[in-house]
Amino acid sequence: MKMAALCSEFGDLVQIKKQLISVISLCKERGLLHSSKWASELAFALDRLPKDELPPSSPFTEEDAQDLDALTLAKSYFDLKEYDRSAYFLKGCCSRKAYFLYMYSRYLSGEKKKDDETVDSLGPLEKGQVRNEALRELRVELSKKHNAGELDGFTLYLYGVVLRKLDLLKEAVEVFVEAIHMLPLHWGAWLELSNLVTNIEMLKSLSLPDCWIKDFFMAHMYTELQMIKEALQKYQNLIEAGFSKSTYIISQIAVAYHNIRDIDQALALFNELREQDPYRIDNMDTFSNLLYVKSMKPELSYLAHNLVEIDKYRVETCCVIGNYYSLRSQHEKAALYFQRALKLNPRCLGAWTLMGHEYMEMKNTSAAIQAYRHAIEVNKRDYRAWYGLGQTYEILKMPFYCLYYYRKAHQLRPNDSRMLVALGESYEKLSQQLEAKKCYWRAYSVGDVEKMALLKLAKLHEQLNESDDAAQCYMLYIQDIFSCGEQLEHAEVSTALRYLGQYYFKNKLYDEASLCAQRCCDYNDAREEGKALLRQISQVRDQIETPSADLFAPLSNNNTPVRRVSPLNLISFTP
Repeated sequence: MKMAALCSEFGDLVQIKKQLISVISLCKERGLLHSSKWASELAFALDRLPKDELPPSSPFTEEDAQDLDALTLAKSYFDLKEYDRSAYFLKGCCSRKAYFLYMYSRYLSGEKKKDDETVDSLGPLEKGQVRNEALRELRVELSKKHNAGELDGFTLYLYGVVLRKLDLLKEAVEVFVEAIHMLPLHWGAWLELSNLVTNIEMLKSLSLPDCWIKDFFMAHMYTELQMIKEALQKYQNLIEAGFSKSTYIISQIAVAYHNIRDIDQALALFNELREQDPYRIDNMDTFSNLLYVKSMKPELSYLAHNLVEIDKYRVETCCVIGNYYSLRSQHEKAALYFQRALKLNPRCLGAWTLMGHEYMEMKNTSAAIQAYRHAIEVNKRDYRAWYGLGQTYEILKMPFYCLYYYRKAHQLRPNDSRMLVALGESYEKLSQQLEAKKCYWRAYSVGDVEKMALLKLAKLHEQLNESDDAAQCYMLYIQDIFSCGEQLEHAEVSTALRYLGQYYFKNKLYDEASLCAQRCCDYNDAREEGKALLRQISQVRDQIETPSADLFAPLSNNNTPVRRVSPLNLISFTP
């Protein structure tokens, strides 16, 4: 009976639980541990089944009986990672289960040898001199079986992996879709397919089975494609459907909040996850990124020590320790631990990106560029690596390169103000002021995280002698800074007040100019200019005896943008 026939809607959670139990058994028999783990975590989140409702074991064919002894022996070697030995004893077996394990053992043997050779290599991943020598042979053999229609869902999945490793991506997508149709409950195939989907148009064009697991895939894809609102809605639907206890879903929601920089919400979910599953290591590197951003040294130290006690040779543990040392500004030690993570798993995306950041801190731009390029080879959707490359070339004063990489980052994160500000700075350096203005205004419109866009836009208007626009931007900037409730380190409120004071003075708006000058006196770097402006205003008022009604006369005739925001609003804000 094909697994495709077992698909059901969320209404029947008992049936879903049975399907999960069945696929867990199938994956375990074939050594697909990560798919088995995913299904087990999901099954654990559902209610327990009574004994009489447990699904029967998978059917046992005549071929399975013939291969039983060889398969049992080979599987024991496989579990001990003696892949060549496992493949040797499976050669000649005819059952589908034995054939998959035979081909999978050969594939993993080649991967293990490749990893052993690339541990100390700094060459590009999977495109350097070191390759899995078994791939071409496996492709030839699996292709023949595929053309004859002799591959089951698991072996189709393996064929897709081989094609992906050989960079035959179009064929790999087709094979993964075929594998999913034949065996919808194998999460590994969905996950491999997700790594090949580059945009939403490609996702919509895929012909996928109408199965409940498709919702998990779509939620995962929305997160990967930075469509966080849609992803959170999908996960909320899954929770309401009956998966409220799933630690997988909690972790994915936390990652989604991390991606949109909702740090407090993400931290709360990770803390909840740690309470439910205190020995969990998955996603803890993302948790450590959040603690790093919030500069929570004690919490990050505790997490690092805790993970070392659980398993110090896990990739995530090394990344957490690296973040801990980075927060303490021990960048050499941090880079060392990210290198350790990459020795454990050369395809660890986070470690490559974080190592690039550390090399940037150490002013080693060539090593940083290499690390970021590795990250892009692992996942072309990683905006952090593209953004890191842009920053590196910015240090090297190569604005055309900056522009290219920042554009890539912006395409992946169209509503991230940091990418837009970086783009604006690049355009400004290339004397493309109009484009720079558009970027800065767009950054402010989407929600400026670092409160820098308006300031840069105002300074650009100032350079171009567009005084009315500059004044409007400075006024918005001051209101934006004070309304956020905390004084930012880089805030240049005094710069804005100085300009506005002079602007109002030139426009004979002496009350407003006086207010700005008084506020300048609150800042050390603008105090003298503020006092000088107050003296100027006093002198002008003494010389020209103007009735108060005339003082505000320009207000009614003034059509400049700055009048849209009353400067007197400054009174309600305190720096």
